[in-house]
Amino acid sequence: MKKNTLQKRVQIANDIMYYVYTHIDTNINMDELSTDLEISKFHMHRIFKDVFGKNIYESIKSIRLQKASNLLLTNKFSTISDVANICGYSSQTSFIRVFKERFEMTPKAWKNGGYKEYSQHIIEQSPKAKKSTAKFDHLEPTIVKMPLIESYYIRHSGYNAQIKQTWQKLQTWIFSNNITEFKQIALFHDNPTVTELHECQYVACVVVENGLNIKSDRLPKFNISDGIYAKFDLVGEQGDMLKFIQWVYHEWLPKSEYETTTKPPYVIYRKNNYLSEDGRFDISFYLSIKF
Repeated sequence: MKKNTLQKRVQIANDIMYYVYTHIDTNINMDELSTDLEISKFHMHRIFKDVFGKNIYESIKSIRLQKASNLLLTNKFSTISDVANICGYSSQTSFIRVFKERFEMTPKAWKNGGYKEYSQHIIEQSPKAKKSTAKFDHLEPTIVKMPLIESYYIRHSGYNAQIKQTWQKLQTWIFSNNITEFKQIALFHDNPTVTELHECQYVACVVVENGLNIKSDRLPKFNISDGIYAKFDLVGEQGDMLKFIQWVYHEWLPKSEYETTTKPPYVIYRKNNYLSEDGRFDISFYLSIKF
């Protein structure tokens, strides 16, 4: 496939994903979407699956259920029916059915503490996270308004050790283009504490600073969403990251009285554990919130 054709297909897939995230609370109309993109529905679905490895409907379902899993913990005065409606389900019955298929328990059981057992099962898929003894109760976020961030990126399927190879490719691209001022960002399309690690979409990003525009036929570009975020500063090692995300979603968020949105969280690295010799990181973690 020609590079410009590949880039165009990747851009279409990213546009679809961006649309899904920003319209997840609505009845997403595939006919309207394909018309806006000026391609047939058949090609739209095929391109999306080629890029992301799953179809659009599976992605919509996953994003809605991740949102529901958080709302059940943070919206203390919302009923299960309320959460179902907020997440785009037409009936409580259908919501309970698909929730149970995904999380192997009812929304009520999840809300009453089942989320802890489920999340711990995910954590134990990572030997390093399982060994981590890091504590985070001392952390206090700052609330910040972040701009839209344009980045070059490589998408990686799975939250695993092979992410290092993705960052090495990005590092090679940085050196090859003589880029001296940049930021490294990791975007989590899926919450890795409620999604099987091999199914997580992890995106390694490079932001080129000082307005330098790189003409790249290797890396596509996309935008990281602007908005209001809770910013946590954290230093640690590889195994601590999953434990930290678990704490943010299942300890800090329910107590904070904030809600998270469907915008994916992201990390800005000051030190990247995948590229550092000692395997340690120094980061700011950004969680999209509303009150």
